[in-house]
Amino acid sequence: VIGGMIGEVASGHAYVNPGDYPKPERIPMGLLGAKMSKDKSGYFKIDHIYSGAVYRSELRSPLTEPGMNISEGDFITAIDGQSLKDVDNIYKLLVGKAGKLVELTVNKSAADGGRKVVVKPIADEYPLEHYEWVMRNIRTVEEKSGGKVGYIYIPDMGPEGLNEFARWYYPQLDKEALIIDDRANGGGNISPMVIERLLRKVYRMTMYRNSNQNGTIPEGTHTGPKVLLINKYSASDGDLFPWSFKANNLGTVIGTRTWGGIVGISGSLPYMDGTDVRVPFFTNYDAATGQWIVENHGVDPDILLDNDPIKEYAGEDQQLDKAIETALQQIKDRKPLPKTPAPRTFKDLGLPEIK
Repeated sequence: VIGGMIGEVASGHAYVNPGDYPKPERIPMGLLGAKMSKDKSGYFKIDHIYSGAVYRSELRSPLTEPGMNISEGDFITAIDGQSLKDVDNIYKLLVGKAGKLVELTVNKSAADGGRKVVVKPIADEYPLEHYEWVMRNIRTVEEKSGGKVGYIYIPDMGPEGLNEFARWYYPQLDKEALIIDDRANGGGNISPMVIERLLRKVYRMTMYRNSNQNGTIPEGTHTGPKVLLINKYSASDGDLFPWSFKANNLGTVIGTRTWGGIVGISGSLPYMDGTDVRVPFFTNYDAATGQWIVENHGVDPDILLDNDPIKEYAGEDQQLDKAIETALQQIKDRKPLPKTPAPRTFKDLGLPEIK
């Protein structure tokens, strides 16, 4: 009933979540960070292994740990000594195994037996899948632009999003253009920090003796076109980011209209049964016009383009391809920063030349 009443308010970030109610116990499924299929031999073939990354624990991919020596195309023939030949679903033997040591028998061929390894399955493969998607986008942009365009994905506007922006923004300052991906951004409150970085303009250059590398003042400044990707899942501060991007004329926005909810919330009042009620009570408006912005409409792109679901499932990202095309077109009008001038002479200094 309360949820229905909230819907009539037409205000973002108004929620009610129940507190004390019956719910089933969740048993963590052990996941191996891989895609597998049932082979005709009865064993399970490893079709794909998520590469993961070593710098974050949630990106740990179990089958890539040191000493595993497991490759795509190998077969898992047994788990904890139990043969998989007559098991229809490998996950039946991984129920409750997340975070626990499990013995796998791995064979290069679809035959009984093999080498035994001990792995620690994880409870969630989404971070691995998401990381692989981001890395694939980086490679796609690199290859299709000939290395001229950089790519940055910002998953939210919280600590995670700020970390990801910093991780990929600074190493790509030498790119001639940048694509910033705000699609499915879950919101937060750090978009002003990102906008501030993107607004920086170079007003002074630095050089160093015996080096052909130049620096910029302010530091950490990118010079060149910027393209922003958005979709209907760009929400909250993920709405405000593209609005601010457009308001500051930072570049071209491509995709579909954003979610449209920027009336903000704080913490819930305390309820005895743990019920969570969020009441929105602050928002933003345009400093130039004094008018309300974004709420119940979202941010419209400059170029309206939605991804075809079938093509997207097949690996084709039409929005990203359009962003690459747009960035490459705009690079043609880019004015590069000046290189170090020729050394000054005595004549330049108003002194007589030495003969």
